[in-house]
Amino acid sequence: MEEVNLERFLDWAAKLGITDSPVEIQSESCSCLGQSLSVSDFPDAGGRGIGAVRDLRKGELILRVPKSALMTSESLMKDHTLSVAVRNHSSLSPIQILIVALLNEVCKGKSSWWYPYLVQLPRSYDTLASFGLFEIQALQVDDAIWAAEKAVSKAELEWKNAIALMEELRLKPQLVTFRAWLWASATISSRTLHVPWDDAGCLCPVGDFFNYAAPEESDVEQFESNSLRLTDGGYNEDISAYCFYAKTNYARGDQVLLSYGTYTNLELLEHYGFLLTENPNDKAFIPLLPKMISLRSWPNDSLYIHQNGKPSFALLSTVRLWATPPNQRRSIGYLAYSGSQVSTTNEIIVMEWMLNNCQVILKNFVTSVEEDELLLKTIDKMCDLNELIEIEKVVSGFKAEICAFLEINGAGEKLNLCGKTRRVIDRWKLAVEWRLRYKKILVDCISYCSERLDWFSSQDDSKRTDR
Repeated sequence: MEEVNLERFLDWAAKLGITDSPVEIQSESCSCLGQSLSVSDFPDAGGRGIGAVRDLRKGELILRVPKSALMTSESLMKDHTLSVAVRNHSSLSPIQILIVALLNEVCKGKSSWWYPYLVQLPRSYDTLASFGLFEIQALQVDDAIWAAEKAVSKAELEWKNAIALMEELRLKPQLVTFRAWLWASATISSRTLHVPWDDAGCLCPVGDFFNYAAPEESDVEQFESNSLRLTDGGYNEDISAYCFYAKTNYARGDQVLLSYGTYTNLELLEHYGFLLTENPNDKAFIPLLPKMISLRSWPNDSLYIHQNGKPSFALLSTVRLWATPPNQRRSIGYLAYSGSQVSTTNEIIVMEWMLNNCQVILKNFVTSVEEDELLLKTIDKMCDLNELIEIEKVVSGFKAEICAFLEINGAGEKLNLCGKTRRVIDRWKLAVEWRLRYKKILVDCISYCSERLDWFSSQDDSKRTDR
């Protein structure tokens, strides 16, 4: 049935003028794909996505979606009832209006003009707003827990403010629920693209099949110098279409990916419901001493540890300034501000503080890196075997976590993997994967600081030998 729906959808998209054909080639196919791209399954790299059916060159136009095929608030306002009702709710944001408009189309069922597209949308998402209390606590890191709680509260508030409009539209009761709102909100958050005429963005049939690739540092630098599209696509006013371009060279059979922008894993989880095992834009934020915070000259979001374990420029400069004696900050503080090493003694203090701080943070977690890795294997085993493991044999570090999961889901000797339980497991696994990546960044930072301290120690030994 899924394959039939996909085929009907691609036929429908072709009739709207969505095409992957190069400009000079006129396709005789009834499908919108086949000249450059195809819908393929990539089980180890995002699931359903877009594959190349021929060699593609970097920067080549690979997909065009006409404005008439974009789902926006403007296009959905052709529904007179919706258009009139929205006028009475001016306090709602553009995104809230688009969410309600999406639910309004879902309510129409097969009579909706957008039905072929709607049946292709995911049935559920794993964005932070969908996390329950158990999954939120599984994140372990205070900043992440706060972000998840904030996402849930924000979604709930926006839903409550929009209930009156949804009731005025007489949506089906199941579409006025918070669960339905979370689904529609996640659809908008994870799938909309920027368009110049609507702050809420647009839903782009076929264009939202592309999976994500994090932009490399060189891509970001080129983007900042205005020489490269960071998002590999954009709305082209000249041809009134959303255009997608190959972000790199692709060989036939490769998955074609898009960079939506630079995101940390927590941001990807919040807005899109997934994370990357290797994300060059990931960051780990660590608590700073009050005196460090009072000395900083950079915004808080610039004080972090890179995914490779190296402290950011701002974090390193701030700690160097803190390690400088107060009576010397005026005379040599400029070195810290410029990103330079203040002195050997200063740098040793900085590295020792960073190393010790990361060690303390890791020690205070309920589970270690090794235990998180084992827990992920245990979660996979629970899903694959559909059986409960013997609690007595569970490593003590995460035993309480597994017990809490079983208690919440009312599991006995056999785990019932119904849709609800499966979704909880998926989100739980994402939370464990996220915290594991966070801890590994701290481990890498410890290694980086240790290497620096060993180097200073070797220099001292060398000087003693010379004497």
